[in-house]
Amino acid sequence: MSDQHTFIATTAFGLEAVVKRELIALGYEPRSTSPGWVEFDGDLSAIARTNMWLRTADRVLIKVASFQATDFETLFETTKSVDWKKWLPPNARFPVDGRSHKSQLTSVPANQRAVKKAIVEAMLAQHQISTLPEDGPLYRCQIALLNDEATLTIDTTGPSLHKRGYREFAGGAPIKETLASAMVQLSFWHKEKPFLDPFCGSGTIAIEAAMLGRNMAPGLQREFAAGQ
Repeated sequence: MSDQHTFIATTAFGLEAVVKRELIALGYEPRSTSPGWVEFDGDLSAIARTNMWLRTADRVLIKVASFQATDFETLFETTKSVDWKKWLPPNARFPVDGRSHKSQLTSVPANQRAVKKAIVEAMLAQHQISTLPEDGPLYRCQIALLNDEATLTIDTTGPSLHKRGYREFAGGAPIKETLASAMVQLSFWHKEKPFLDPFCGSGTIAIEAAMLGRNMAPGLQREFAAGQ
């Protein structure tokens, strides 16, 4: 692999600017923004740093390839042409998730099947093996189509980043920790000032404010897919 890679930090719609600000604070310059995600470049250490420190992102993905695809043949052949040997070992487990929005390839299950088959054929040829045992480490792949642009990614996060690991029990209608942190950041609260949440429920907003004020990494108490 080269030293530099392109990553995608996914987030809830409307929070892209907050994620961009967090990335800049970590030393990464965002290169582009789309609804629900922010692209940025970094070396492999960015996987650990962003998963550990991003407070408002949902997950961090490695961008493997991006191309126009309006038919299954293009989707299949272009996916097959990717150097998957660079990303996946011969025994990798690689389920394929998918989503499609405003694209001609509207069937997500069909897109997933096409991409899975293409990766299998590419892996067999590139690793020069006859079977794929898929009994090794997990690499969760995704095919996302937006306006007929297909983006292939590999997840580095695992369970969504809102699962901080500090909460044993959740209330009846808990607010996501990522959204709570975004609310604190958008309020421009400063750690030297008092923080009050009179309707705190299970205390998520106050907890996120305390972690922000004490500069505690939100991912300190959990594991990530890239580390397993």
